[in-house]
Amino acid sequence: MSVDRKALILKAATQSFAQFGYKATTMDLVSKIASVGKGTIYTFFKTKEELFEAILNKAEIELKEAMNCGFAKDDSQRSFIHSVFNLLDSILEFRSDHELFVKLAQEVRDIGTVQALEGIRRMEEFGLEFLKQKLDLAIKKGEVRECDTTITSYMIFRLYLGLATEWNKSHSEPLTKEQIKENIAMLITQGIMKEARSL
Repeated sequence: MSVDRKALILKAATQSFAQFGYKATTMDLVSKIASVGKGTIYTFFKTKEELFEAILNKAEIELKEAMNCGFAKDDSQRSFIHSVFNLLDSILEFRSDHELFVKLAQEVRDIGTVQALEGIRRMEEFGLEFLKQKLDLAIKKGEVRECDTTITSYMIFRLYLGLATEWNKSHSEPLTKEQIKENIAMLITQGIMKEARSL
């Protein structure tokens, strides 16, 4: 039975990046975890950056699957806003459950490694683009009025992420998912002004 060395290396590298972070992961460490010679790693990946890129590509596929499942969950009788919330929940769960991104976020917070920040940013941009595509489709279907979907997806994504992850850092009472969704839904569907006025 032949061993898929590339898959073995990717698994070991993912484990190393998730356990030790980007900065502390070396090709020596990956070769030790994978139980292969360092030269074997260089057969498939010329640099640590190339290896990290391959892992991020795999993570994007996993995130896309999670987002598709989240958006399509119980699709038959739900409003677009509920689909968006399920999508945002799936992104947040992916971030908090995926050990690699937990470690990268910790590394960004603690030492500000550029590559770790890039990995986090890349996953967020992937999520933003997915949300933008769903907004574009909802506009075509007449579920959402015309808007700049790049700006709108960014506002929704950042507001949700901020309330779900940053609120607790400066407030003693954490928000429930229901409170977050209720307030965002109110802003999206009704706005906060009693009367509609233009700027």
